[in-house]
Amino acid sequence: MKLEQNNAEFIFNQTPLPDVFFTEYMSEAPGDYIKVYLYLLFLSKYNKEIKINDLSKKISLPLKIIQDAISYWENINVITKKGSDYIVNNLQELELHKLYAPNISLSKDKIENSQIKQSRAKIIEAINTMFFQGIMSTSWYNDIDLWFTKYQFNEDVMLALFRYCFDKSALHKNYVKAVAEAWYTNNIRTFDQLEDYFEKQEKINTIKKSISKKLGLSRQLTQYEEAYIEKWISDYHYNMDIIDIALKKTTSKTNPNFDYIDKILSDWKDKNLSTSDDIKKYLLEFKNKTKKVQELQKKTNYNNYDQRNITNFDNLYANK
Repeated sequence: MKLEQNNAEFIFNQTPLPDVFFTEYMSEAPGDYIKVYLYLLFLSKYNKEIKINDLSKKISLPLKIIQDAISYWENINVITKKGSDYIVNNLQELELHKLYAPNISLSKDKIENSQIKQSRAKIIEAINTMFFQGIMSTSWYNDIDLWFTKYQFNEDVMLALFRYCFDKSALHKNYVKAVAEAWYTNNIRTFDQLEDYFEKQEKINTIKKSISKKLGLSRQLTQYEEAYIEKWISDYHYNMDIIDIALKKTTSKTNPNFDYIDKILSDWKDKNLSTSDDIKKYLLEFKNKTKKVQELQKKTNYNNYDQRNITNFDNLYANK
């Protein structure tokens, strides 16, 4: 049976969309996924049935994107699969459930009335005013309060967290939480520690750019190459002046790589060489020792001279 509806009716009908969609879901969802959700919401109002292939044609999106979008909304409970059908859930009911479910942290009103957390409440309200134009969703209040406990940030660090994400134009929960995790992992709890962290990151980024330029790399560094650099700076406490000496040792290599540079720097670290002067002195002594060995070989015509302390790093220091 085919049911027909008067098309004129669609001109005057509306599909309601609660504000909570804009505050809680839209900023994190990919644009094509939002397009799929809106059309599903529209169809659900009329209890319409539609196949995924037909939906793909109707809203001009590839079948794979349609499937991924449905999985995305299903995973965050916006839609629920029931047999071969889907139910489009009420977003307002979902948020009410989050607010009043057992064992959830303080709600907005409880935070404001809590004497113990007055300082946190002020910072949360400041976040609301500065970054959400005063219309921050109530679920943010719960999340921020939980993050205070989980990450042990003081109020200044929490405010700085939202300023950082806001400046990155990425003020959505997944990104904010990812940054918070990174700061927590780097032992940031106070604003002084945060400033030290930023200073360290700026130093690392400057050295990364300098290394790329000196090696003539036009591409971005890989994750593993960046890990090497962070090790040299954070673990070995080497500055660019020391790293630059190691980079100069790559001039005799056709395709120098970071593993090669790391072996040189690790050798210096194992020998407790901590300054550029220490390293230059060591290299000079190494050069003189090698020269003496070569001269002795020529005089004695003996090629089995004990070079165990030299041979291992002949390749590293080939361009003397």
